[in-house]
Amino acid sequence: MLDVIANRLAPHGLIVRGAFHPDPADDVPVLASGTSVGTVVLVGNAGSAMWRSFSREPRPMERHPLNEWIESVMGVLVQDLGAEVCYPHHGPPFRPFLHWAQRAEPIARSPLGLFIHPRFGLWHAYRAALLFSERLPVPLREPVAAPCEGCAAKPCLTACPLAHLRGVVLHVVECATSDAGRTCREQGCAARRACPIGVSYRYEPAHARFHMEAFLRGPAEQSI
Repeated sequence: MLDVIANRLAPHGLIVRGAFHPDPADDVPVLASGTSVGTVVLVGNAGSAMWRSFSREPRPMERHPLNEWIESVMGVLVQDLGAEVCYPHHGPPFRPFLHWAQRAEPIARSPLGLFIHPRFGLWHAYRAALLFSERLPVPLREPVAAPCEGCAAKPCLTACPLAHLRGVVLHVVECATSDAGRTCREQGCAARRACPIGVSYRYEPAHARFHMEAFLRGPAEQSI
């Protein structure tokens, strides 16, 4: 089934981001029928393949165009698979997607606060979760060391051109308006780009700008 899902997602630049059999502590919702979920399959992206698919499809001006595009793609898929779906952007209550991701894949929190993947680095995201009543076969999780543990230099902590990183907090006003932040606005966060893991998955400039613009529309100070 995971191969079937992967093949259906591929034309949209989306990928299977792991799967797990939930426990009560995972806070997975029951299905509409009242049945417990047997398997959670996470869907997301790594790199800019998703962006290339999303950006070439004409669509009306929407408030949250990427979220609405994801929902349109997943809506067709769940009808064909007999599954249900939930999204990290739906709420409150918001589902604990990062907890689910740690159950499904070998990710770890980076010094920036973002979760790092040993292959994709910081260039990935979780977009949806497919919920199945069946207990589907899922791959065994192999233990993998967190990439940041072996990184002595930690260039992500010194790359910000504004030098306004305090722990994992970025001052968004300066990033959005200063000349020093121009490169970040055009190519993506310098701290994120400084990470040596997953360089081949680094977001293309247009993709990075899309997310930076959304990020900079947020509160005046927020975690990255």
